[in-house]
Amino acid sequence: MSHAVTESPAGASTQLLSGISGGRKAKDKIATGLIYFTMALALAPLVWVIANVVIKGLPVVLDSNWWAFDMAGQPNSKPGGGISHAIIGTLTQVLVTSLLSVPIGVFTAVYLVEYSNGNFLGRITTFMVDILTGVPSIVAALFVYAMWITMFGFDRSGFAVAIALVLLMIPIIVRNTEEMLRIVPMDLREASYALGVPKWKTIFKIVLPTALSGIVTGVMLAVARVMGESAPVLILVGATPAINWNVFEGNQNSLPLFMLQMYQAGTNQNVIDRMWGAAFTLVLLVAILMLGARLISKRFSVKV
Repeated sequence: MSHAVTESPAGASTQLLSGISGGRKAKDKIATGLIYFTMALALAPLVWVIANVVIKGLPVVLDSNWWAFDMAGQPNSKPGGGISHAIIGTLTQVLVTSLLSVPIGVFTAVYLVEYSNGNFLGRITTFMVDILTGVPSIVAALFVYAMWITMFGFDRSGFAVAIALVLLMIPIIVRNTEEMLRIVPMDLREASYALGVPKWKTIFKIVLPTALSGIVTGVMLAVARVMGESAPVLILVGATPAINWNVFEGNQNSLPLFMLQMYQAGTNQNVIDRMWGAAFTLVLLVAILMLGARLISKRFSVKV
């Protein structure tokens, strides 16, 4: 009586691998090596920049006075003073920008994904978002200057900066939120509809919580971009060495503006140290905001 020999899947896999020619293995190794090389090549400038910022900026920010004081009455060429006025200006401007941009960006993306179905308004909205994505920051600043200050007669202020930053932040949020909403499984929507849940409640209770982690990440990437913009603060608000909490009135400093001031102040070592300290502070704030946002999104997002 003959017995059929059944080969195990592991043995079949071994035979398939052994059948690969040496030339194909060599090509695979070369391709893998090229991928790792290009990745290292892309990371090298980033690592170099971060290392320089940390090495030159860390000793400055370790001084408690750096966080506790502003530059009111403090000569740039003399040691002392702090960065609190620029930190407060940056955070208040970004807060106002986020309060305006996040709802507009998320709701626009919800409309494009869930409601537009390729209609005329949806196509126009997508076209305008694409245009805003490529608008340079200086163009947005000049537009706000011409409209808000020249045409309407308002004074230069932190709020004018926030309006310009809104134009830069919204397209990033819209594009990222669109992608996050599109990867939410359609089965979740259909299951909700089958239970008689209205569409708006399905979006609010099912779709958005499922995509929350990716949406928050995209928002923080947008925040990281606008926090470092220098053109709007140069054109739309004046510098001040004192703390100003009011974004609607008066001059208000920020970290990018403070760095530009230090760059223009000369080559004094105290000035250079402050410039590197401001750069490190900006990177540190972005990292803290990004980490906090990821923790919040991980805590409250829905697991599929």
